[in-house]
Amino acid sequence: MSTLSIVIPAYNEERAIGAVLERVRAVGLALQEAGFTDWEVIVVDDGSRDRTAEIAAAYPEVRLIRHPVNRGYGAALKTGFAHARGEWLAFLDADATYPPESLPDLYRAARASGADMVVGSRMGSAESEMPLVRRIGNWGFAFLLRVLGSAAISDSASGMRLLRRETLERLYPLPDGLNFTPAMSARAIYEGLRMIEVPIPYRERLGQSKLHPLQDGVRFLHAIVWTVMTYNPVRVFGMAGFGLIVAGAGLGLSAFLWPGPGGWPFPRLFAAVVLGALGAHLFAVGTLFNYLVSLFHKRPIRQGLFGRPLFRQPLERRFLPLGLLSVAAGLILYGWAAMAGLTAPPFPAPWFVPAVSALTVLMGVDLITAWILVRALSELSQRELRIRQDLAAGAVTSPTEPLPQPLSISHPA
Repeated sequence: MSTLSIVIPAYNEERAIGAVLERVRAVGLALQEAGFTDWEVIVVDDGSRDRTAEIAAAYPEVRLIRHPVNRGYGAALKTGFAHARGEWLAFLDADATYPPESLPDLYRAARASGADMVVGSRMGSAESEMPLVRRIGNWGFAFLLRVLGSAAISDSASGMRLLRRETLERLYPLPDGLNFTPAMSARAIYEGLRMIEVPIPYRERLGQSKLHPLQDGVRFLHAIVWTVMTYNPVRVFGMAGFGLIVAGAGLGLSAFLWPGPGGWPFPRLFAAVVLGALGAHLFAVGTLFNYLVSLFHKRPIRQGLFGRPLFRQPLERRFLPLGLLSVAAGLILYGWAAMAGLTAPPFPAPWFVPAVSALTVLMGVDLITAWILVRALSELSQRELRIRQDLAAGAVTSPTEPLPQPLSISHPA
């Protein structure tokens, strides 16, 4: 048996807040039957300029907390969580779009699955009245999380959730605005929390919507991508780098297959080399970022660009041989071109081979440098573990044994 705190952020919701509180009050018996011994309702008035706070205060069972000024949707939720007493936290909007009647179902699903967070999905119900623009946006964000987070979630921005209180320490920090929920979804994925979805009916809101599809959509996108960057940056940099390498290969192949009427298309070939070099650089930078992130979080490095390793060994272990090979190829290419007279007139593009050679050498130096930094960061990330292992190995020595004498170093004659 558990306790529940229901947090309702409200900003200028006088048209809907009363109906929402009546529905929450009516679901009390169902919450008890689901397994809650006690529950509370917290309304956080986020600087409303209408009668929202007055209406909420008329309900004696409601704990009303007021922000003197509007601080944002996420800030209101965090205030409610800070004042909550329940072992479980639930939240839903004050605009009558989300059904309080589904809270018992969310808790039953959490108990049956052992989930840390249950998301009420507006995308999985035939009764959803979500506008088409938001539905398309949710599809896009779900696809982004699937690609960047390797997790299948249909409604990353749902404003109705149930979560264990102790998960907050792993989910914070979270933004103060409407991008609170997509950021929460992304962090839950990367923190390894068990998150499931339960379909819920969704109704069009009462009153004017505070969501601006374009502006808030950009914020949602930023919240998801930036959260991924703080956990697994190689997923973002690596995919960008992989895309550039593929584009460069395609461009180079087209130059060989369809050179055009003017002979060898040197600009196209040079662009292909530049794209390949940029792709390798981004992949190396992403790998370095991953080790830095791992050092900060004190967790193993996340491997695999697409959710699983591409090779049997991490690709960064190949940076040194690939870098040496690239430097050697660049130097050999330039030496051959100079001896063959391709770096000066009358060759049609005397700049081409020197430029390609320089880019190839720079790409090799970039990979070699990345390998050195990865080795150093790998040692640092494992330092604490090795210290504990060495201390544990030393503890095996019997305390009755004499302490080892200092080593005397002698030099051979």
